[in-house]
Amino acid sequence: MTDRTIFDADAAADIPSARAGRPLRIGDAAPDFCARTTQGEVRLSDYRGRWLVFFSHPADFTPVCTSEFVALAGAADRFAALDCALLGLSVDSLHAHLAWMEAIRARFGTAVPFPVVEDPTMAVGRAYGMLDATAQDSATVRATYFIDPEGIVRAITCYPMSVGRSVAEMLRLVAALQRAARGDALTPEGWTPGADIVLPAARTEDEVTATGPSWFCRLAPDPLA
Repeated sequence: MTDRTIFDADAAADIPSARAGRPLRIGDAAPDFCARTTQGEVRLSDYRGRWLVFFSHPADFTPVCTSEFVALAGAADRFAALDCALLGLSVDSLHAHLAWMEAIRARFGTAVPFPVVEDPTMAVGRAYGMLDATAQDSATVRATYFIDPEGIVRAITCYPMSVGRSVAEMLRLVAALQRAARGDALTPEGWTPGADIVLPAARTEDEVTATGPSWFCRLAPDPLA
């Protein structure tokens, strides 16, 4: 395996973002790729069958990203309980990644349990729309993709280099996406497991009449709680 990331050309041709030359959007298939990581070679499609949080960083050894790695490592068991894997990415080389992981272990006593993809050519960053195709550096590469078990992107978040992401919100979002994926309910603002859900809005005049003034926003106890 060389330093070059390998994409599945046939799969890429079926991705709307690739055809249109636009950033990845919610509902798109996540572009498949094979690349070296801190835990060996990884193919994105290897994660099919479970949820995946795929998150990127502008560079190794950056302080904000380091704080995120420490927090994500500490929450790895909570993601696993949701049957959700973690996969990191930084544009630096595999050797730089390995040095960064060892520095985190030595400084914070934390072993990072998830793989970190190398992307020195920014091939993955461009395929996922983390940065513009003409960008000469990785300054804008700080994005998170929440990918479902079928390989479909269900949510995307983007942050500036100066602001760290919230691991608690990442966990909450995975749980909310999983609950909404059942199709029998929506999740309201700030929803967490066990809280009330939102029932689908009435769609006919008869349903509106039967439901009353709350027809467009009906909260109800979650039967799965």
